[in-house]
Amino acid sequence: MAREKTLGASPPPDDKNRDAALRPKLLKEVIGQRNVAERLEIAVRASKILNEPLGHILFDGPPGLGKTTFATVLPNELGTSIQMTSGPALSKPADLLPFLTNLEESSILFIDEIHRMPRVVEEFIYPAMEDFRIDIVLGDGVNARTISMHLKRFTLIGATTRGGMLSGPMRDRFKMREHLDYYSVEELATIVKVNAAKLNTTIADAACVEIARRSRGTPRVANARLHWCRIYAVGTADGVISLDLAERALLQQEVDPTGLDKNDRRYLEVLVDVFGGGPTGADAMAATMNIAVDTLTDEIEPYLLREQFLIRTPRGRTATAKAFQLLGKLHPEESKSDKPSLFDPD
Repeated sequence: MAREKTLGASPPPDDKNRDAALRPKLLKEVIGQRNVAERLEIAVRASKILNEPLGHILFDGPPGLGKTTFATVLPNELGTSIQMTSGPALSKPADLLPFLTNLEESSILFIDEIHRMPRVVEEFIYPAMEDFRIDIVLGDGVNARTISMHLKRFTLIGATTRGGMLSGPMRDRFKMREHLDYYSVEELATIVKVNAAKLNTTIADAACVEIARRSRGTPRVANARLHWCRIYAVGTADGVISLDLAERALLQQEVDPTGLDKNDRRYLEVLVDVFGGGPTGADAMAATMNIAVDTLTDEIEPYLLREQFLIRTPRGRTATAKAFQLLGKLHPEESKSDKPSLFDPD
């Protein structure tokens, strides 16, 4: 048998900065999302030529696809600083003041999960986005007065997993809106290969592809799978991740070749065995599985829907023929066709 192609060296001890070290530093290092990266490269080039701050940018898409990565890459491209916060941390306008007043010229303010920012904070930031100023109200009642404070020109970058929850006025104030989609197996395999090299881990090309196939089209999941395979390789073998070792490591983690984990399979088993394949409601599924409805709808169902193991109908969740086939069960339509007809002459 031919030896599998490998790269890298033996793994060193893990460190706390592993995840940060895996992030690309420049747009040219970003793997996948090339259309988005190319548009950002044009915007960065124009910003430098015009000597203007980059226009406000909104990244939306499912978790783990690179919204924060793009936000941290852009300051490196522009040679400026970045301040980072999140929507839930900004409960009132005063929470936003330290970030806005400490901004440097052309620097970046990144707000993650921006859709969770209260409406009162949204309205406070409007003049900052448009005119680079904020209005501060001092005092109460008839003694109240407003002070207008000018800010240095900056770029606001927002990231959201639920773009539809942003108000219309907030969305309209972003000059660029970029939607991030899932990655192909080839792109994820390249990410796994590059990140294994950054971790000084020897990995076979076939193992990169296998990890990518089971990573749900998401780089964050691919990095987590790679991390587990690396630990498994060091703990049970010589630290080299071969195809066979990757398969054994992922089997140990209960991740099957389709990328489903134990919760995904349990969901399908309950839907098929208990509810006859559906249709049934999310509340009934959550009660039967003893899992919160939010966990069901936000973590388990999206991948099952995308891979066509599940469909949502007006009557509820229904398992597809693909789900029955995965579980080795006979689909109700097939079982009906196998039964002899009352009018069959035989």
